Amino acid sequence: MASTSDFRNGLTLVWNGDLWTIVEFQHVKPGKGGAFVRTKLRNVKTGRVNDNTFRAGEKVETARIERRAYQFLYEDDLGLHLMDTETYDQIPIPVAMVQGREYLKDGSMIDLLVHAESDEPVAVELPKTVELLVSETDPGLKGDTATGGTKPARLESGATVNVPLFINEGDIVRVNVETGEYLTRVSTA
Repeated sequence: MASTSDFRNGLTLVWNGDLWTIVEFQHVKPGKGGAFVRTKLRNVKTGRVNDNTFRAGEKVETARIERRAYQFLYEDDLGLHLMDTETYDQIPIPVAMVQGREYLKDGSMIDLLVHAESDEPVAVELPKTVELLVSETDPGLKGDTATGGTKPARLESGATVNVPLFINEGDIVRVNVETGEYLTRVSTA
């Protein structure tokens, strides 16, 4: 059991018989009356977002979540297929569960957060940055500089990011998965 003072983004609760993840929360202390916590909760199974208010100090049941290393294999009609790197078991998960899917390439390592009691997948966490090959972009011209403009580049995973003018096809670039921004060139073609 946890109190509302233990709330943080990403905490998973057992509420109304389902698993809910806290998307955001705010402690409110009005001038009149008792303090409360306003939350946005996302249902783990359905993805539905629900607003709820808890009284300050109210006890809630937390779910025990385990982090497991998985490897992304491929995507088909059933979703994304992942393989447990320890047991080699394969499981499909819905595409909607993965934020930043466009930066995943076959063979990528990810963390799958699993409810410990039911073995139910709760969320997928990608690495903060990924290194991907530039598969298509306009050619860089002599005189293009790093401080100049940007151009769109399609990466091997299918994502499109804006890169500096000196980046060419075949270069490997590092991209921030959360923001989708180009960070640096890792190697040249």
